[in-house]
Amino acid sequence: SSSLLMNRKLFLYNFKNLRWAKGRRETYLCYVVKRRDSATSCSLDFGYLRNKMGCHVEVLFLRYISDWNLDPGRCYRITWFTSWSPCYDCARHVADFLRTYPNLTLRIFTARLYFCEDRKAEPEGLRRLHRAGAQIAIMTFKDYFYCWNTFVENREKTFKAWEGLHENSVHLSRKLRRILLPLYEVDDLRDAFKTLGL
Repeated sequence: SSSLLMNRKLFLYNFKNLRWAKGRRETYLCYVVKRRDSATSCSLDFGYLRNKMGCHVEVLFLRYISDWNLDPGRCYRITWFTSWSPCYDCARHVADFLRTYPNLTLRIFTARLYFCEDRKAEPEGLRRLHRAGAQIAIMTFKDYFYCWNTFVENREKTFKAWEGLHENSVHLSRKLRRILLPLYEVDDLRDAFKTLGL
């Protein structure tokens, strides 16, 4: 029987926000899908996935959610917590998916930033995702705390931060902000021009 919840050691090993995470080749994705009805939101599903046989976990999730026949007249909010940020190809697939489903919003909280050998591709992928409306952030203590209580077989044990969790989170957040910054700056300029009536 497959447990809905993740083994504690598996979670801690894969989601640790180390600066150099050697040997962690797999990506894990914890997800929550909610439907929003005006003021209330209703949780439809939660769980976790990992990549399988050459198929990245983000694409597996897209296949899974595509089978749902989501009601185009309703709004859905998807939240991901991932052990690695998406590679360039996955970012492209997810961005295309979001453009196809304007009634979906996606928030991605990631433990670590993934860069392939070609270091220009992934940042471009993240910017593309951001332009498609996805919110991307680095996991902080409260996200780990939430994941521990939602997706992990924690046996009533409280989540304890590892050494460096906060510092690494701040470091990665700055890195992510530098990647997405050009977009924020462009938006600020647009607003400035609008104010000036240009």
